[in-house]
Order: sequence, then C-alpha cells, then structure tokens
Amino acid sequence: MEAPVYQNGPQCPVLSKQTMLCVPSVVHIAMTVDPEYLRGTIAAIHSVLKHGSCPQNVFFHFIDLDSSSVDANTYTRVLTSAFPSLSFKIYVFQEKLVKNLISSSIRQALDNPLNYARNYLADILETCIERVIYLDSDTIVVDDIQKLWSINLTGSRIIGAPEYCDANFAKYFTGDFWSNPEYAKVFEGKKACYFNTGVMVMDLGKWRGGDYTREIEKWMRIQKDKRIYELGSLPPFLLVFGGDVEVIDHRWNQHGLGGDNLVNSCRALHPGPVSLLHWSGKGKPWVRLDANRPCSVDFLWAPYDLYKFQQKQPLDRFGFDAW
Repeated sequence: MEAPVYQNGPQCPVLSKQTMLCVPSVVHIAMTVDPEYLRGTIAAIHSVLKHGSCPQNVFFHFIDLDSSSVDANTYTRVLTSAFPSLSFKIYVFQEKLVKNLISSSIRQALDNPLNYARNYLADILETCIERVIYLDSDTIVVDDIQKLWSINLTGSRIIGAPEYCDANFAKYFTGDFWSNPEYAKVFEGKKACYFNTGVMVMDLGKWRGGDYTREIEKWMRIQKDKRIYELGSLPPFLLVFGGDVEVIDHRWNQHGLGGDNLVNSCRALHPGPVSLLHWSGKGKPWVRLDANRPCSVDFLWAPYDLYKFQQKQPLDRFGFDAW
C-alpha cells in the first residue's frame, strides 16, 4: 500500500529535495534493508513520517548487502511505491569487509553481515553527514523523531543510547575475557552499562576522527582468536563505548518485545512513557500476526504495516514471492 502523504508543519524550514543530503538541519536515519525484514523496515519508515513534526526534512540511508538476493533497484521500486516523495539513498555494503571477522554467535540471525554495517556508517555515508540515527528494522517510532535527533552528545561522547545498568554486564563476555587482565582493563574506572545498538544517535564526525571502526575490528579479531563473547555485533560496541555513552531516556528504546530471544514468549511494555517500540528477540510482529498468534504488543505495530498480508498476493511486480 501507499502511505498517506505526511507534510511539514509551518515551523519547518523549506528545503530542496535535490540538495537535502548535506543540509545540517535534515534528520538523517540509517537502516539496513534485507528481504526478510523489509516489511518491518517499511513499517518503521511509516511510523517516523507519521509522527514527525517535519517529515519532509528526514533523509533515509539504507544499507544493502552486495550478496543480497534482492538488488538496490528493486528496493528503490518498493520504497518509492510505498512512499513516493521519500528522500533516501541506497548504499551497497561489501560483505568482504566483515566476512573474515565474524564469529559464530548464539543465534544464526546475529551472524548476518548486515548486522555489522552499523560499524561502517562513518565510512559508508558521505563525509558531510556528521550525525545519524541508527534504527533496527523491527522498531516503531511513536514520537517526533526531532526530539531524538536534538539530543546533545556531550564532551567526547560519540554514541547516545538508553543504558541499562541493572543488567548483569559480566554475562556479555566469557570467562576467558575476564581472566585476561589486558582485556578486562578496558572497563577500568568506568561505569560500563549495557546499551542496545538497535537504536543509537551517532556522531560520525567524532567517529571518523577517532577511527572507531578500526577499534571495533580489533576486538572482532581478538574474538575470532580467543572467543571472548557470544552475542554477535553487540559486544564490540560495549568494549569500545561502554562507560562513555550519552544516556538517553528509556522511552526511546522499549526493547525486548520480540520475546527476549524466547520462542512464543510475549513481553509487556516496560512501565513509563513510550517513544519507540523495539521487537528485539526472535519474535517479529509481522510473523506472529500472519500466523494468527500475535502478542498484545504486536497490535501496536499493525497500524504501520503497509503490506496487506490478508490478501495473500505475491509481489510479482517487485520480484518477491512474499514478504
């Protein structure tokens, strides 16, 4: 389905779509695109535009894997069909950059090279883009994205995200990690807390200046040799940025709604206000809705779904069998 047309409020600056890419007042959002999660990506875009005060001043950066079964032209047709006036660009991420750095994790889905594309945003996006919001495809924004965009990353901080300091931080790393003084000292003198990398505000200018992609790659090489963690792309972020994250209100990542990695496990919303819903975990709302086994939180996702799955019609014109 085509989304409704969402227009800027009167307070928004008038920008030319042709020159938006490097305008500082534009909100830049980066997401990956993948056939399995495309339906979620479309719903996430829809939610951002619906609740944004300046939806026409949002630019989306989509990262496609070079080995994907779907090419960038097909994604372009799908996106422009759903959002004819959307400002976006599709980038191709080279799998070879991480293929030899990825170690197997506790879930096969976490080993997808696209999960590591966020490590390379400073290299992939144009150098004129100094800040970006990274969003996973299983998120829904129910607040004005300008509020998240305007968060100040103070001092030397490069990442802004909600932190969870009551989580057992030690469990994210193996005994071999904690028994090695050289490794463990990375957290010395820091109050390092868990943060979810599915929702981040990132200062790409500072990232480029500190060459943090190489820092993350360093830990991935150690992992390949020593097995110091089990959880895919998250632990390297914790190792590089843990203890130096700009803390964002928890309302901006109500995560774990996918069942906290448990099959057929429904989660309720956390107490308090909500600005962003995140179906991290195995259970995705579109899958559970299609199977007629939804969790109650999945009905919060459904209004943003632009695929009329009830019709059971293949998307032949886009080259897909199904979403």
